[in-house]
Amino acid sequence: MTGEQSSAASVRVGGQDDDLEKRLDDELTAFNAEATGAGEPEPLTVRATDDAGDLVGGLTAWVWGGQCCVDMLWVREDQRHAGWGSRLMRAAEEESARRGCTSMTVSSYTFQAPDFYRKLGFREVGRVEGVPGGHADVSLHKAVAPRPSRMIAHPPAP
Repeated sequence: MTGEQSSAASVRVGGQDDDLEKRLDDELTAFNAEATGAGEPEPLTVRATDDAGDLVGGLTAWVWGGQCCVDMLWVREDQRHAGWGSRLMRAAEEESARRGCTSMTVSSYTFQAPDFYRKLGFREVGRVEGVPGGHADVSLHKAVAPRPSRMIAHPPAP
């Protein structure tokens, strides 16, 4: 038989489906690991809290195969423009470099913070127009110098 094959499978469209999302993530992660030999992605998070323990800002990312991809960066409104975003990004960059990464990527809508990322050394590598309100989704990249883990040197045994 050529082309489409007949089967009893069906297609269903719906909303949030946690089971489906987990299954797809597991399947694609396994496929990517086998295809690249880079293993599985590892989460990276950075959290900033104030003296009361309340969240000031945070960052979520993943590290895989020498790259760090920042998923989300957020700073509480009353703390914006106080340097927290830069501190969170620097901490993520340092940790990703410690883990052996050589690049970082992030995506930002034009109404969010692409200029902020440019000031941190990221350069635009792609843009997708058509975001609501006449905006675009901007993809940015930065080369990172890997930093080896600090190892304690022991003198040779006599």
